[in-house]
Amino acid sequence: MYLTKWIKGWLIAASICIVIMTGGAAYLFFDGFKNESESPPDYVINQVRLKVSDIMLYLGQYYEHLHDDPKLQHTLQAICEKSGINVAVARLDGEIIFTSSKEQSIQTIDMKNAVHYDLYTSRIDKDHVKIAFPIVDDQTKVQVGNAIFMISSNIVSIKKSHTVNIAVYIIIAFFSIILFVLLSVLRNKIKYHTILPISRLKDYSEAILKGDYEQKAQYKEMDEIGEVYAMFDQMRMEIKHLSKCRDEQENAQKELISNISHDIKTPLTTVKAYIDAIIDGVCPDQESMMGYVKVMQVNTDKMARLVEDLLLHALRELGQVSVNPTEQYSKAVFRRILKPIGHLVQTSGITFIEPEEIPDVLINVDEHRLEQVISNLIANALKHTSPGDSISVTVQQEEKDLKVTIADTGMGILPEDMPFIFERYFKGQTGLHHRQRNEGYGLGLSICKYIIESHNGQISFKSLKGSGTVFYFSIPLC
Repeated sequence: MYLTKWIKGWLIAASICIVIMTGGAAYLFFDGFKNESESPPDYVINQVRLKVSDIMLYLGQYYEHLHDDPKLQHTLQAICEKSGINVAVARLDGEIIFTSSKEQSIQTIDMKNAVHYDLYTSRIDKDHVKIAFPIVDDQTKVQVGNAIFMISSNIVSIKKSHTVNIAVYIIIAFFSIILFVLLSVLRNKIKYHTILPISRLKDYSEAILKGDYEQKAQYKEMDEIGEVYAMFDQMRMEIKHLSKCRDEQENAQKELISNISHDIKTPLTTVKAYIDAIIDGVCPDQESMMGYVKVMQVNTDKMARLVEDLLLHALRELGQVSVNPTEQYSKAVFRRILKPIGHLVQTSGITFIEPEEIPDVLINVDEHRLEQVISNLIANALKHTSPGDSISVTVQQEEKDLKVTIADTGMGILPEDMPFIFERYFKGQTGLHHRQRNEGYGLGLSICKYIIESHNGQISFKSLKGSGTVFYFSIPLC
């Protein structure tokens, strides 16, 4: 499960627990303001009746003589003291005929305001209530007075049931446990699914910094962290590939410099030897000297080509291969390029077929760089051909481009070499009897591709083993 969805579910569950716990705590808090000693009114009235029943029974029997008989008053006083209840007995007109309280000196009361027959209108403070009961004559069953009682609240109260509060406490405790479990799960989730994976990524990163690209970053779940691990491992593979390419390139460059140094040294030694021979007077006549000069010229041309390829390669590495196109007519450009190349091909024993017709259109090219492209492509064809084969060049005008085709009837390119022929330093094999002619350093075709693309053109090829190779490149028309 994705971490965002998991956290969303966790927050919902935790919020429910918190809401329920808060509601329970609020209930207990507000319930605490209620007076736990309060009891239902009907129940309290019945409790009062039971407490004062002896007094009421005595008053019902002796009310008529209570005012005049001290003995009756003394007995009633004893009953009140025994029960812990104060009573004041009043006639219907408000005259007080007896009071058990020694502090009370009131002789008359207001019947409308002082007599209360219900519990809550008779409360005078939270500790006492003053409630009245009518005194009824036992014989006539007629009310003859009122007994006004001052009673302590403790005498008539009952304790509230705590069943509901205990249930609330249980609910709060239950959801507190659930919330604790959720917090524990969150801690484990953060520790094992976030912190530890990130720590492992740190170890993988350190391994990459040390050049160890073989440690694969793996994470068993496909969530946000899993996606990070997948991208990290993809990055590791890319870095591994780039490191491999860098090492191969460095090795190829070292090999290139070594080979070019060797190949330049050989013709240079030859030229020096022939110059020394001429200076020493080894050549007896003009014809022998011209032969020596021709050998020196061939070796000098070879060194010039090597130096030119090396210079172009170095400039390309720096991104400084200068291509300075100018608007020119194609026919004159290609005739100037193809004439000396055709002579070189024919001297190699290969048939050179020039284009029958060259379209005379305006193109924007660097003639020197275009000559390098055609020379490299034909030199590449010479490596794959033998005496008796042919190399042909055609130039055709298309809708928006000028298309140049260079085809040979040589051995062709091996299928396994085809994907790499435009890569730097790559040198394909041409077969056993042509291996000695497979000279070069794998720079020519790479340089050709760079120059053509700098002209906003395209280069491609097709080849069939044993049937020759055809290269195409196009130059946009002005």
